[in-house]
Amino acid sequence: MADKIYQIYMSNFRKTLWLSAIITFLCFLLAFPVAYLLSTLPLATSNLLMILVLLPFWTSLLVRTTAWIAILQSKGIINNILVFIGVIGDESRVQLIYNQTGTIIAMVHILLPFMILPLYSVMKTIPPSYMRAARSMGATPYTAFRRVYFPQTLPGIAAGTLLVFILAIGYYITPALVGGADGVLISNLIAGHIQKSLNWSLGAALGTILLVTVMVLYWLYNKFVGIDKLSFG
Repeated sequence: MADKIYQIYMSNFRKTLWLSAIITFLCFLLAFPVAYLLSTLPLATSNLLMILVLLPFWTSLLVRTTAWIAILQSKGIINNILVFIGVIGDESRVQLIYNQTGTIIAMVHILLPFMILPLYSVMKTIPPSYMRAARSMGATPYTAFRRVYFPQTLPGIAAGTLLVFILAIGYYITPALVGGADGVLISNLIAGHIQKSLNWSLGAALGTILLVTVMVLYWLYNKFVGIDKLSFG
């Protein structure tokens, strides 16, 4: 029995790590072009657009998560649009909520600003003259970006990745509301043992495992990259 419980929790923990990695990667893919655009626009325009990035912080997390329930449900906005334009039939609506897909979509939206801000703060300090100098020496736009610009953004990438991954691995509210039975994370199991089953010893053990995992990730980052290179601007 103990072995079965151990396997269940280790499986859920591996799933938490995997989902957190996917969420972090998607946040990076979406945040990098946004941060690059903000860093290259005139200051007045970039400050105006930055308000849109910061706007979610002015709204309750519970409200934002509840909004995704209305958007992703089978009778929600996305499915209604797909049915209206004829992509799917009314009887074959896509299940986008109460599973891992719903958890990923909602958490990417919520954690995206935490990736944009470190990237933007680093990109803003990169002089545009570096790219022009590389182009003047015969480099193609792609080569100049890959060998001159991108390496200078690594501190911001590292900061955003570390921040988003650590936040994602311990998130509770969003997976609880949109994840269902398939999309919950290890934090939801911890809360369940503390609040419902009252198995505090098991909840504390799982919390300790989560804490140790985060500390190991931090240690590995410091060992191979260096915490002194972590930059938030």
